Amino acid sequence: MPFTANRQFKQAPRMLVSASGMYYRTDDGRRVLDGTAGLWCVNAGHCRPEIVKAIQAQAAEMDYAPAFQMGHPGAFDFASQLTALLPAGLDHVFFTNSGSESVDTALKVALAYHRARGEGQRTRFIGRERGYHGVGFGGISVGGIVTNRKAFGAMLPGVDHLPHTHDRSRQAFSIGQPEWGAHLADELERIVALHDASTIAAVIVEPVACSTGVLVPPKGYLERLRAICDKHGLLLIFDEVITGFGRLGTPFATDYFGVVPDIITAAKGLTNATVPMGAVFFQKKIYDAFMTGAEHMIELFHGYTYSGHPLAAAAGLATLKLYKDEGLLTRAADLNAYWAAAVHSLKDARHVVDIRNLGLIGAIELDPLPGQPTKRAFSTFLKCFEKGVLIRTTGDIIALSPPLIVETAQIDQIVETIREALTGLD
Repeated sequence: MPFTANRQFKQAPRMLVSASGMYYRTDDGRRVLDGTAGLWCVNAGHCRPEIVKAIQAQAAEMDYAPAFQMGHPGAFDFASQLTALLPAGLDHVFFTNSGSESVDTALKVALAYHRARGEGQRTRFIGRERGYHGVGFGGISVGGIVTNRKAFGAMLPGVDHLPHTHDRSRQAFSIGQPEWGAHLADELERIVALHDASTIAAVIVEPVACSTGVLVPPKGYLERLRAICDKHGLLLIFDEVITGFGRLGTPFATDYFGVVPDIITAAKGLTNATVPMGAVFFQKKIYDAFMTGAEHMIELFHGYTYSGHPLAAAAGLATLKLYKDEGLLTRAADLNAYWAAAVHSLKDARHVVDIRNLGLIGAIELDPLPGQPTKRAFSTFLKCFEKGVLIRTTGDIIALSPPLIVETAQIDQIVETIREALTGLD
């Protein structure tokens, strides 16, 4: 099973058999409040009838259309509606099937873009420590979570990493963006000096590093990264697989921070997780660089059998309509103050050493059990599940990201359940 303690799970399986709105139902009939939007992805809540009906109708009309040398209206309609949500210039889409594929696509296109412009020597990538960019070889190469890398060999050559942005001694219990740390972006200048800008293709970061335990960027940090990339001709890639589609109270993190990258990767909330799908958004200059040569020739030798799958496109169109009709892409902004206060109310809870938040994302960092890293957080996860709340843990950090339809009473339930679970832990 993926990212699972397989032996522990099989001794005491946690089986989910149905879902609706904010809740899962287990095989023993218990209702479990979803504090994690599945895996950061069910932004509109579970089994929404509007999305279900769209998938059913598409399956009956056309189940599949070949993605190579052919198209179907749903994919183009979806692409047009998606780019309308993005800042001007990010107006081209490449469809994938997951966040991992979106990242590998972004990296490949970045390399090919520089080659098309006559700068094929730009082959290096700069990622960031503690970054998560999926599980493909490209993603784990630019990623910076050691457990995701150490068993899989040398990975891609020519990759360097920025330092991560979290320093608990200076940022502990920050509400929203920390004041300290913008200068950490200047490490990119050191890396550029080491390798020379002419060898570097792109820098990839998550605007908020979520999977590692919610590391919120310091004020001014992303702006500084953008300026340095512009100075040296480097592409800036935002991995918005999690932050896209309303998680911060804006359609994308690029809107929240006011920093526009050259490429954005997306997935998860793209279809409300009902049908697997990812997307990569590109600045027009990147698309145009490939549109040369004989018109009958393929411009980009890359793609997937299921790129722009009809069922996924139908699910995505229905999801976007639901987001619009219910104001879900901005709802987190309305809930932000309540959410921040609720999550930070755990500051005095047992074992808590830090709390971080932004939009409808939260992290509660725990003091690890001596000699047993991750055990305390995992025990909290099990206790919360027993008490009817689903949380997520990464290391000794509890990560929270409820569906965007969450109500304040449900926020209270999530927080109080965590408090009760921590009270009973060694």
